[in-house]
Amino acid sequence: MAFHYLAIEGPIGAGKTRLAERLAAKLEATTVLEDTENPFLADFYAERPGSALQAQLFYLLNRHRQLTGRRQADLFLQTTICDYVFDKDKIFAYLNLDDNELFIYQRLFDLLARDVPPPDLVVYLQAPTELLMERLRKRAKEPDAELPLPAEEYVRELNEAYQHFFFHYTATPLLVVETSEFDPESDDAALEELVKQIKGMGKGTRYYVARK
Repeated sequence: MAFHYLAIEGPIGAGKTRLAERLAAKLEATTVLEDTENPFLADFYAERPGSALQAQLFYLLNRHRQLTGRRQADLFLQTTICDYVFDKDKIFAYLNLDDNELFIYQRLFDLLARDVPPPDLVVYLQAPTELLMERLRKRAKEPDAELPLPAEEYVRELNEAYQHFFFHYTATPLLVVETSEFDPESDDAALEELVKQIKGMGKGTRYYVARK
């Protein structure tokens, strides 16, 4: 395969982590999965002052540590699949931080981003907000659910921010996958078709609408 370092992206509820795991098993690849534990996240969802910047910086530093730790190791020696793109951190920052917080955040981000290797290919999972909320409600009912259910308006704003970000994204080849009818967790044929789309990617952006 031409791409050795793939990143799966999408808003919360898009299914990127599970897809990264399934793709890794299919391609005999290693995974880099984001550590979702964040001691400031509950305060952020409760809208406590200062918690947005705390949560944002915690995620930023964790992602930097994960990806720079892999820089000289697995990323270019074998196929690696990551369930996030480092640059997407700015989507959340611009959505959640005020101007003063953004000033602090942006200076730190610019310093850290220099160390992070870019992926060879990004797969962006698209879904309507209503479907994202349906998936999140289902996930929140699971016995091992760790995160509170975010407000629908926040998910809608986040989804729109993702769409805007990837509409203008040119840093790497980009495969945009519409996932309304895409269930790689239980549909092996859908996963196989996605692998074909990935292997057929060249430069630029390609749009793929998965069908049952």
